[in-house]
Amino acid sequence: MISALALAFILPLVEGAAEAARLAANPITQPGTNVPGLAFIDTSFENASPLWYDVAADGTIQVHLLYDHERAAPNRAAGHVHLLLQGTPGTRLTLEFLNLDNVWNGKSGSVARELKTVVVSTNGRDWQTLTTQALPTNRVQVTVEMPGPRLYLARVEPYRLSDLDRWLAAIRKNRLVGITPIGQTVQGRGLEIVRIGQPSAPYRVFLRARAHPWEAGGNWVVEGLVHRLLLGDAGARKFLQSYCVYILPVANKDGVARGMTRFNASGMDLNRNWDHPADPDVAPENAALERWLEGMIRDGKRPHLAMELHNDAGGLLHISRPGIPELNRHLARMAALETSLRQHTWFTEGSTKATFRNPGSLGDGWCERFGIDAVVQEFNCNWIAGLNDYPSARHWQAYGAQLATVFHEYFARVKP
Repeated sequence: MISALALAFILPLVEGAAEAARLAANPITQPGTNVPGLAFIDTSFENASPLWYDVAADGTIQVHLLYDHERAAPNRAAGHVHLLLQGTPGTRLTLEFLNLDNVWNGKSGSVARELKTVVVSTNGRDWQTLTTQALPTNRVQVTVEMPGPRLYLARVEPYRLSDLDRWLAAIRKNRLVGITPIGQTVQGRGLEIVRIGQPSAPYRVFLRARAHPWEAGGNWVVEGLVHRLLLGDAGARKFLQSYCVYILPVANKDGVARGMTRFNASGMDLNRNWDHPADPDVAPENAALERWLEGMIRDGKRPHLAMELHNDAGGLLHISRPGIPELNRHLARMAALETSLRQHTWFTEGSTKATFRNPGSLGDGWCERFGIDAVVQEFNCNWIAGLNDYPSARHWQAYGAQLATVFHEYFARVKP
C-alpha cells in the first residue's frame, strides 16, 4: 500500500514524465516564435471556440481546444471548432487540433476519429469543405491557404444567435407564425417557442435544435422546414391543414454564444435527465421547456411527434425503447416515420439497432413520461451518403423542406 505522503512525491514525477513525453512528440519552439504569415488567431467574435495555441518546431500551429465539463461527473467535451485566422494572403498554414480526449459516461474517448472535415470561409457566410488528416495520439491536422488577410475555419457551417435573431425577425409578422417566450437560460438569455400553423390543426409536431452547442445542423433543418411551410402554395396549405409545428430553435443559447461543445453554462447536458423533472437551478432551459409542455398537455395540445435534432459522425435515427406499455405500437409508428424519411428526404443512414435505449434523452424521456412519440435525429457532420456530398447549410435546409412532406405522410399513415 503506497502512503499518501509517497504519492505526493511520486505523482509529480509521473506527471512530469508524461509531459516530457508529450513535448518530445510535439516539440514546441521557444516562447515568442512566430509563424511566418500568421498574425493572429482571433476568437473574440460570436460563437468562437475557447482555445489557446502555440507553435511546433516544424511550424505547425497547435490549437488546444478547451473542454467544457459536466456537472458532478468526470465527463468532458471538446469538439466545437470556430476560429478566425489573420495573416498574409497566399500563406499556407498547418493547424493541428489537440485536447480531443473527451470523456463520456466515465470512459475515455476521442473526437479525433469523428473530426474528418472542416469548413473555411473568407466572409463567415460562404463555406468550402476541407478534409482533415488523423494523427497518432488523438490529434487532427488540416492545411489551409490564406486567400486573403482573413479566413474563418469551423467544424460545420456556424449558426449563431445573431442568425437566430435575423430569422425570427424575418418570420415574426407572418400571420401563420407565433413566437412565445417560455423562460431563460442560466445566463439570462430568453428562450422562445416558434409556432407555425394553427393550434387547431389535427396533429402537432415538436422539434428542438441545438441542445449541444456545436451541432448547428439542426438549425438549418428548422429554417428549411419553416421556409417550406410559409411558401403559401397549395402544398404548404395542405400541410398546415394536417399539422401545426412547434419549435425550440436554440435550446442551449449560452453554449452557442460562448462556443462550447456539449453542456450548458451550469455543466448540464440538455439531452439528458428527461427521465425526471428538470432542476430549474442548473437546467433552467429544460425546466422552461417542461413547463411549456405540461401547459400544452393541460390544454389538450399534447404533441403527437417530437424530434430532437443533433449532429454526429453517424447520422442515424435514434429510436429508443423505454419501458412503456405500448412499446410495440410506438416502434411501429417510428418504423413508419423512418420509411417516410427514406422516401421523401436524402436520409439513408438508417436507425439504431433493435436493442437500443438511451435513458434520459428527450427521445426516451418524452415517450416514457409524457406519452409522446419522440426520436433523436442525428445528421452526419462529415458526409451525406444519400447525396454523395459533404454536408452544408443548403443541404440541411433542403432536408428541412422535405420534412414538411414527411410529416404529412406520417400522420396520414399512422393517425396517432
